[in-house]
Amino acid sequence: MKISVVIITKNEQRNIGRCLESLQGVADEIVIVDSGSTDKTQEICEQYGVRFISQEWLGYGMQKNFANSLANNNMILSLDADEALSGELKNSILQIKENDENEKIVYKMNRLTNYCGKWIRHCGWYPDAKVRLFNRKFVQWKGEIHETAVYPKEISVVRLKGDLYHYSYYSIEEHIRQADKFTTLTAAVAFERERKFSFVALLVNPGWKFFKDFILKGGFLDGYYGYIVCKISAFATFLKYTKLKELHKQHEK
Repeated sequence: MKISVVIITKNEQRNIGRCLESLQGVADEIVIVDSGSTDKTQEICEQYGVRFISQEWLGYGMQKNFANSLANNNMILSLDADEALSGELKNSILQIKENDENEKIVYKMNRLTNYCGKWIRHCGWYPDAKVRLFNRKFVQWKGEIHETAVYPKEISVVRLKGDLYHYSYYSIEEHIRQADKFTTLTAAVAFERERKFSFVALLVNPGWKFFKDFILKGGFLDGYYGYIVCKISAFATFLKYTKLKELHKQHEK
């Protein structure tokens, strides 16, 4: 079995080298679809002999589907630039290649996130299993914000051994900026779908989100950064509702 690794990028110079290094010995080809990097992303990629294609941003789901269509092989390993294979996960994928597994299987991987230098094993962030290895004939990405792999019900799902390392945020400030960005997008999608604003949800859901992640899902076991992660997640829930309310107010004017 031959595997095409597909990655979408934009200004990923601090992450992409680590990602590509972890793929050595696994990938039969690597396809990078870049949406306008102005840093050294392309320069680093070219050191690894990848196919580097420029494409204006289409949205997360459409960009990944476009990238998959460029691969020479049907079996796709779809990664983000800030992800990397652990040694155990790499061995699991190599076993699949050797055994030439059934093409009607999608493979999930447990994603372990590194946050400001600390591995987060609770807070609802782990195992965070994601579909990453699949035959493109049966799988499409859907969603403009948090894209999801969609496939027929008859497709089997197998979870691989090993972790997919996710190097998410290098600073708390970066996390806050990202939360602001994504809640703006989420509120816009909710508004387009004619979702109503709920004052009760605004009052209750942020607090419930923090309690669920920090207490019920063990975020406190991750210490200081576990608290920060849960607090920002709760604040993001608050922002999502307030931004939806603002969109409704602007529409009424």
